[in-house]
Amino acid sequence: MTITTTHHQSQQGRTGETGNVLFLILIAVALFAALSYAVTQSTRSGGGDANNETNLVNSAQITQYPAGIKTSITRMIVSNGVTAEELEFNAPAAFSSLTSNNVGVFHPSGGGATYAFAPDSVVDTTINATKAWVFNTENEVQNIGQTDATAPTHDTADTIAFLPGVKLAICQKIHAQLGLATTFSTDETGINYTTQQTDAVGTATDHILTNATNGTIGALATELVGQPQGCFKDGTTYVYYHVLIER
Repeated sequence: MTITTTHHQSQQGRTGETGNVLFLILIAVALFAALSYAVTQSTRSGGGDANNETNLVNSAQITQYPAGIKTSITRMIVSNGVTAEELEFNAPAAFSSLTSNNVGVFHPSGGGATYAFAPDSVVDTTINATKAWVFNTENEVQNIGQTDATAPTHDTADTIAFLPGVKLAICQKIHAQLGLATTFSTDETGINYTTQQTDAVGTATDHILTNATNGTIGALATELVGQPQGCFKDGTTYVYYHVLIER
């Protein structure tokens, strides 16, 4: 009788364990089904959100790059005593044309910054086929540094990184993140965002605009007054700018 009772109890225990396992499996299936439904609904209704996240990531890529350049320039100014007018932004292939290695922002003996192109996802290559950044000291941003809306001079122009041909959606995302207007109805004119500041252009003073009607970011698109970074429109071209040295 003792053996029979033990065997009966063992059978009951196994039946209980089997029931528990089945119950847990049913719960897992139900949770998986609920998760799949949620993902499906999110995919169907959140297409815009997906694009929004993509634009956010892409906009971060182009705002972070000049921030790294700015750090390298600061190190050059402190360690090498280089001035804004002396900075040379020669690409690695043009290092041999540098006035001296210590003024080359991308040269290991100068700023040691990484020379990079913008990703395809942020630039309209019909406007900027090379996806290259432009760096110069030929313009100023109104109310940045110690200057206002007057024409930039040898002493007042800001050193600025420009990325021409940025896609409109990327500029809109950048402005949304900065709390700026996401419409670009006013064209900025007279901004030199095409001349790369290298020794091939001429002497340091050749990098400064002196025309009183040109070179001031924010003179027309007033939302950019006092803004160290943002986008402006020039005809059908959208340009991202980022101030590297404020003066």
